[in-house]
Amino acid sequence: MNDQTATSPCDELRAEHQVILRVIEILKRLVGRFREGGAFERAAFGRCVEFFRLFADACHHAKEEDLLFPALESRGIPREGGPIGVMLEEHRQARALTKEMGDSLDALAQGDAAADSRFAAAADRYADLLMNHIFKEDNVLFNMGDRVLSAGDRKTLCSKFCEVGCGTFGGKKREELSAIADELDARWGDS
Repeated sequence: MNDQTATSPCDELRAEHQVILRVIEILKRLVGRFREGGAFERAAFGRCVEFFRLFADACHHAKEEDLLFPALESRGIPREGGPIGVMLEEHRQARALTKEMGDSLDALAQGDAAADSRFAAAADRYADLLMNHIFKEDNVLFNMGDRVLSAGDRKTLCSKFCEVGCGTFGGKKREELSAIADELDARWGDS
């Protein structure tokens, strides 16, 4: 689903979640192979981390944090002690785990032989966190949003999401970031 065809801002975010989940599944598959004695696929892991930093966080989470969550708060969904606060904390945790994965890849490149295991542990925690996080957003918070956002809210948010999607993230356009998921899927999906 692209920005112009989204029927609601939450639908657009749900569609982006499906792209993120594809990359998480590839990450999990590659970590599993590594743990079973297979190669540590450093280049593929690097592309996963790039995708998580730029698509999942800089683009997707930014839409939620800067646009959707304030709109939901304005319609009565609480931040503190409510679902928005939980989602924000999980975004913070996801950023820390993405950094940990990136730092592990850097350490591995510098000759730290134990860095691959640290990467795998951080990747496992990231995958678990994001899969649960996405489930909660798709099935709880976004359903709440669909109920409380007015038609005007939805139109405004979709327009602002389009503006965000037209930007660049780490020098890459949103389409280039989606292509990372396609590239990883073509090489590592369902194999």
